Formats: sequence, C-alpha cells, structure tokens
Amino acid sequence: MAVFAERMPATAMQDAATKRYLPWVVATVLFMEQLDSTIVNTGIPAMAASLGVTPLSLKAVVTSYTLSLAVCIPLSGWLADRYGSRRVFLWALTLFTLSSMICGLAQSASLLVAARVPQGIAAAMMMPVGRMAIVRTFAKGELLVAMNFVIIPALLGPLLGPTVGGLIVHFASWREMFFVNLPVGLAAWWFGHRHMPDYHGETARPLDLRGFLLFGSGAGLLSWLLEIFGEHDLKSGTMLALLLVALSLFLAYGLHARRLPHPLLRLQLFRARTFRVAVLGGFVTRLGVGGMPLLLPLLFQLGLGLPAWQSGLLMMPAAAAAMVMKVVSTALLRRFGYRRVLIVNTLLVALIMAGFSLITSATPIVVIVAMGLTMGLANSLQFSSMNTMAYADIADNEVSMASTLASTLQQMSLSFGLACGSLVTAYYLAELPQSNPAAVLGALHSAFLTLAVMTAISSLSFWSLRAGDGENISRADGADEK
Repeated sequence: MAVFAERMPATAMQDAATKRYLPWVVATVLFMEQLDSTIVNTGIPAMAASLGVTPLSLKAVVTSYTLSLAVCIPLSGWLADRYGSRRVFLWALTLFTLSSMICGLAQSASLLVAARVPQGIAAAMMMPVGRMAIVRTFAKGELLVAMNFVIIPALLGPLLGPTVGGLIVHFASWREMFFVNLPVGLAAWWFGHRHMPDYHGETARPLDLRGFLLFGSGAGLLSWLLEIFGEHDLKSGTMLALLLVALSLFLAYGLHARRLPHPLLRLQLFRARTFRVAVLGGFVTRLGVGGMPLLLPLLFQLGLGLPAWQSGLLMMPAAAAAMVMKVVSTALLRRFGYRRVLIVNTLLVALIMAGFSLITSATPIVVIVAMGLTMGLANSLQFSSMNTMAYADIADNEVSMASTLASTLQQMSLSFGLACGSLVTAYYLAELPQSNPAAVLGALHSAFLTLAVMTAISSLSFWSLRAGDGENISRADGADEK
C-alpha cells in the first residue's frame, strides 16, 4: 500500500506535465515543418549561386519536400498504430533534424534535393501523429484549448517562411535556414522523449500496400502538377491529361477502400457529420485562405512597389493576431457555438479578402496593418473551429485514422490554395507584362474579389451543422469527457 501511495502522486504529476508540455512539443515541430515548406523559396537564388547551378534547376528543392510529404502522410496512422505514437514521433523528429543538417552541409544540388526527401517523409509523420497524441491525451472539453496551440504553426509557417528565409539569407547564408532546425529539433526531441505519450492501435491491421500505391501516386502526381503550375513548359493538354490520371487514381483508391476491412484511409469517417463538414467544408474554405500567403507579398512588392523587408513586416500583424485569437476563440465558441461561429466568421474572412482589393499606393500603412490584424484574428478563429470540430464525434479508436485523413486533405488544400491564387491572378493578368505595376495591381484586386466570393460560397457547407454540434468540445463542463 505504501508503494502504491507513493506512485499515485508521481503518475498524477507525470500526466499533468504531459498535458502542460505536449502541446508545445507538437506546436514546435509543426512550426518547423510548415516553415520548411516555404522558407527555402527566398533562398533559392543564393543556393543556386553557391552550388553553381541555375535557380530554376533548384525548384526540386521545394517539390521534393512537398511531394514526399503529400505521399507519406497516409502511412503515419498505420505506423503509429503499429509501432506506437511515441516511437514514430521521435524517430520522425530525429530523421527531420538529421536531414536538415545534411541539407545545410550539402555541397551539390543533387545532395540537397536528395536530403529534402527524407525531411519531407519525416514531416509527414510528425504532423498527424502529433495531432493524434493531442486528441487522445486531452478530454473533449479540454481539446479546444490544447489544439489552439497546434493550429498556430499552420498559420505562422506560410506567413513567416519567406520573411524569415529572406532575413537569414541577407544577414547570414542559406545554410542557416536548415541549421536553425538543429537546436530546435534537439530541444523538441528531449521534451518529446519525456512527455510524448505512447499510444498503439487497439487491433493490429495489415498495411494496405495497394491502397498506398494508388492514393500515394495520385497525391504525388497532383502535388507535382500544382507545384509546377505556371512555371513549366508542359502543354495544357498534357497537364489536363495528367490531372485526369491523378483523379482516376483517387477514384480507384475509393473503389478499392470500400472492399477492405482495414484500408489505408477509412473513408467511412465522412459519415460523421461534424468530421465531414470540418474536413471537406474546410477544404473549400482553405482554397481562398491558402492563396493569401502568395498574393499578399505580390500585392506589397509588385503592386505597391514596397521592398521585400517591408513586405515581410506587413505580414507580421496577421501572425501576431493569430496568436491573440487562441485566447479568445474558446470563449467565442462556448458562447455562440460552432455552427454560428463558422458561418459568420467564414463570411467575415471573405469580406476581409475583398477589402484587400481596395488597397492602392495611396492607402495608409496603418490601414493595411489593421486589415492584416483583422485577417489574422479571423483566420485563427476559422482554423481553430474547423480543426477541433473534426474530432467532436470521433471515437478514441478512430482518432489515429481521423488525424491521418484530416492531415492529408489539409496538406492537399494548402497546395490547392496556392495554385488557385496563382491561377486566378494569371487569368486576370492575361498577356499584360508583370513589370507593369498598374496591371499587376488590377489583376490582384480581381483575384482577391474572386477568392472572396469562393470563400463566401464555402460558408454554405457549415449550414448543415446543428446548433449543438461540437458542444462536447467547446463547453466548459466537458473536461471530464473522453
């Protein structure tokens, strides 16, 4: 009895420490992952000069990372169920850190590109496994507060990546863009080793290899098409044919998954209304939101003629506001509910996007900063709402699969959003030269309005929610539920 009495406080303290530090560990690694997907863009010219190659030949530095990330995310759920969340997370973090070191030490373009592949594979493991650990560790009533820490990297990474990359290249060298991951990765590994819980699947399920080949091939091909869109000499007919091949692979996977008891991604999860609306409805919403990190720097630099450093600073208010909203979002969702918040806030996001179509060189900086702050607040609330409601009606034994499926579609939506913003802007720019600020500004204004309309239409998907959906997550007395 004495031994048992001594162990109880230690276990309670360990659980409390896990809940205290786990969100920070997951948020840190997700920030590294999101940052690495965009930080290298501004460093490509410096990399090319250092390695003695052309900048265009280093496009593979970006695509190799995003391709391996998109292809391997579906494997994460099976690996976590089979080998445990703690082991998979720590091994992925180790691989990510080592790959970052090799990228920073690379003396050739081929080695740099090759090292980005395992880095993307590791990132594909960290994102869904980390989210799964959060969902299974915290009760439904605690999940909203905990997940607020996790959604911040998804907001900050795309916004800060180009700015941080430009500052590093300006004041140091492009190699520091990768070396910065080393101390952060080591610290995250130490805390993860101490506080990452070890969850396994309740039943062992075989690896759906055929499903992985079908879905992975489709995801990889589609991601590649989106990455090279507008920057490759492929004819439109060839691009369309490859797009149809990618969609056919997804359709083949859907037919394949229906016949298996343990598919790679269980599409039956979409039968849960809250999960379906949060993931599929959120996918459409992210098409507009995902294009903003691309269009805003173009607006500031090409449309308004601001220098890169000032453009980067103008992206900071949205990032700062996103961090503030995580404190307010819990109270808003408890007061008004998921349905009302998502409908109204989606329209607000669309209104803010449309507001950027009014910005000209005569617009005061204080107005642009205020719009950035408002956009950051609205986007943060949107992601908090969608990301937490997805797990409202998911059973504990389905959390791993739900996290994998949600992470897969969210990653694809980011690529779709960037491509959508590029496509719409190119359409309005037509044959006009990009060196003409007035032409670029007019095209961007039209693009903002188009994305705003798309986002406003996506709010219709949230009307299918019911008033009580997500209450087990947002209500204050839900802390004891699992």
